[in-house]
Amino acid sequence: MLYRNFLKIPAILTLFLITAVAVAQERRPPGFQLVEYRNPDAVADLGAGLWAQPLPMDYDGDGKTDLLVSCSGVPYNGIYFFRNSAGGKLPVFEKPVRLSDGIKDLQIAYVHGQPDLMVPGALIRNFSVSFGQERETLFSRDTLLKAIKKIRADQWKRVDYDGDGDLDIVAGLSDWGDYGWDNAFDADGRWRNGPLHGYVYLIGNEKGRYVNRGKLTTRDGRPVDQYGAPSPNFADFDGDGDLDLICGEFLDKLTWFENTGTRTQPAYAPGRLLVSGRDTLRMPLEMINPVAMDWDKDGDIDLIIGQEDGRVAFLENTGQVRDHMPVFRDPVFFRQKADKLKFGVLSTPFSADWDGDGREDIICGNSAGNIAFIRNLGGTPPKWAPPVLLQAGGTPIRIMAGPSGSIQGPAEAKWGYTTLTVADWDGDGRKDLIVNSIWGKVTWYKNTGTPQAPQLSPARPVKIQGPAPKPAWNWWNPEKNELVTQWRTTPFATDWNKDGRMDLIMLDPEGYLCFFERTPQGDAVKPGKRIFYGKPHAGFDTNNAVTDSLPGPLRLNTGKYGGSGRRKFCIVDWDHDGRPDLLVNSRNISFMRNTGIKGDTMFFEDKGPLTGDRLAGHTTSPAIVDWNKDGVPDLLVGAEDGHFYYLLNPHKP
Repeated sequence: MLYRNFLKIPAILTLFLITAVAVAQERRPPGFQLVEYRNPDAVADLGAGLWAQPLPMDYDGDGKTDLLVSCSGVPYNGIYFFRNSAGGKLPVFEKPVRLSDGIKDLQIAYVHGQPDLMVPGALIRNFSVSFGQERETLFSRDTLLKAIKKIRADQWKRVDYDGDGDLDIVAGLSDWGDYGWDNAFDADGRWRNGPLHGYVYLIGNEKGRYVNRGKLTTRDGRPVDQYGAPSPNFADFDGDGDLDLICGEFLDKLTWFENTGTRTQPAYAPGRLLVSGRDTLRMPLEMINPVAMDWDKDGDIDLIIGQEDGRVAFLENTGQVRDHMPVFRDPVFFRQKADKLKFGVLSTPFSADWDGDGREDIICGNSAGNIAFIRNLGGTPPKWAPPVLLQAGGTPIRIMAGPSGSIQGPAEAKWGYTTLTVADWDGDGRKDLIVNSIWGKVTWYKNTGTPQAPQLSPARPVKIQGPAPKPAWNWWNPEKNELVTQWRTTPFATDWNKDGRMDLIMLDPEGYLCFFERTPQGDAVKPGKRIFYGKPHAGFDTNNAVTDSLPGPLRLNTGKYGGSGRRKFCIVDWDHDGRPDLLVNSRNISFMRNTGIKGDTMFFEDKGPLTGDRLAGHTTSPAIVDWNKDGVPDLLVGAEDGHFYYLLNPHKP
């Protein structure tokens, strides 16, 4: 059995080997430096990179359950070991140690109380030595994929399904074929494509030979069909001696399938959503990965759940059963000793002295739609406090798509993709927030507090003079004079024409970079002017690859629908030649050099990424900082993994 390999190495020696592996395998991008808390007393949410798959186990053999987390995204890819040195139900874990590369769809189940790891079709052997590279193929996944139109999640686990002493396999497969992905709303905001599917297949063990028994069905003959990734977990959750089923999904809910049969002849009732109190139990974010185990060792089976932003939560089974359903407590996120500065994923930082103490803080958005204040506690490099969610009108800011706010459909309901600028938008001497998001609506939050203690009012739209534009594919129409542009794009606020009023530089609904000049009176902006030209190339895609090789007005994204927008940038004289340049998202950050100005028109040449490092799968977000106070603008990048990367400017005045 796999679990025996975890116990062969004494705990002290194991820790020594773990440390040695970490030193050997730690990767930091050359040039870019991961920003650290530098705050030994701070405690933060436990989090690795993007798409957390929790692997709870006593990895070091000291009798306390540790937490391993596999993250398969970039750039903070890896399997990370968070040591439980304190014990207890909610320990503060040690800083993570990287063990190996991350493994997509790596799953863990508990068999006879011991950890058992699989990837699609194969059992992981000697994990503590091979870190997933030693695999024993048990069943060809190709057999199952024939019935799937478009696979995404592919989650395999072993379980003695029918109580005969042999370990069967269950595979949770998501099928995106009916959903499609993009631009399928009708004029009333109804999704015209089909739903996501998440089926559970049973692969029976017949005397050592595995046989596909097809989709698992409930007692009424209907297949178990979740909204995307089903993450099946079989365990005796209600304490009646048979194995029940709890499934996750692509969104945020968990479904309970009660075994109304027996241990040897399971029969599952139709699924019901787990509840907390009287409300449906929901995770805060999407792409959830539940694991069933008795975490607190009280005799009942709990849930450990990872989500998109790299955080991992504990859902405690109370041991109570209500209406034939186990009662779980609300999720509580695990904590760790602060290590690398992080705020969710797809972080979008902006540098500003938010609390008036003379130090550059970070105000930051993320994929969840939150906005946080990360306080600079001083020092060079700075010491940081953990992120604190900003509130507006007394409520934490969270912008979400809901069922119809994302061009990519209802599967993105809990994403917000906030991106922002800090500026005095109304000219009252206080720093406000200007925000764009998954909606493409440009809003602002008025600061009614003081320079030392900002207080934000609820969001209000940034207004545009004349008819409100919108991307041609938006099914909904803006309100009168509401500025709407492409989603997930930076609203860069600056007094561009030096008239004492804040303007906006941002993409227009067709993807062109424009100057939205402030009107002389009132709080609106004028329609965008395409004063930025690309030469020799004018058109780019979301990753800054050239799509139009001819010169012309600078179109930072020529894509449509879900491929539109997604551009983050800042404006700064990066090379100290007296002209404002553009730094734009790419595989890290690309430098668009200002090569000249003619009248109101500025000409830019794409000089490519600043380094060879890859910080993005989807996007990055640049901000200018001067932490060392030398008067030279340096670069802070919010990356795919939610961490922050710092780069000293190689150009000196």
